[in-house]
Amino acid sequence: MTWLADHWLDLLGWGGSALLVYSLLQASVLRLRVLNAVACVILIVFNAMLSVWPMVGMNVVLVAINAWFIVRLLRERHDDSVFEVLEVGPADEYLRHTLRVHGADILRFNPDFVHDPAGTHDAFLVQKGDETVGVVLLHTEGDTAEVLLDYVTPRYRDFSPGEFVWRRSSLLGDRGIRRVITPPGMVGAYYDRLGFRREGESYVLEVA
Repeated sequence: MTWLADHWLDLLGWGGSALLVYSLLQASVLRLRVLNAVACVILIVFNAMLSVWPMVGMNVVLVAINAWFIVRLLRERHDDSVFEVLEVGPADEYLRHTLRVHGADILRFNPDFVHDPAGTHDAFLVQKGDETVGVVLLHTEGDTAEVLLDYVTPRYRDFSPGEFVWRRSSLLGDRGIRRVITPPGMVGAYYDRLGFRREGESYVLEVA
């Protein structure tokens, strides 16, 4: 206990520095900003205790920059004007390229996924500017579409780009789709927010 009392300031400094480094290892842009801001706050306290005012000033500026980006990211996460849904063919070469680039990450969350253009009827890419942030693949039978893949790239893992496919009913309704069903066992929090209802181990959306 005495050692801790004598070295708590050192531990604070090392902890803040470690968190700062850890934040830079995050693939998710939102998580990076949040952890980086927390680390900077810790380092503000540490440097203020040592009266190292230039470092205090730098970290105050970094907190402000991070806060600005965090507010912007949270404001944009459900903004139709920021994300755009592009329909592509199931055999589209750019779609294949995207699936290849993120293949290992896709299999982490969808271990049984194999892209079969013949069995995919609708394919959508979710774009943020010129960056692809999500992929949605559907297999349709009659008026029911089964979700084959609803993937988000690591940078936007704290977002739900697929929601822009589900929220725009004309994308589905114009194809005669009246019902969307997810594979059994998919995480429900994301779908619960978008009007899906639980049906057994799947989630179902009735298309307006």
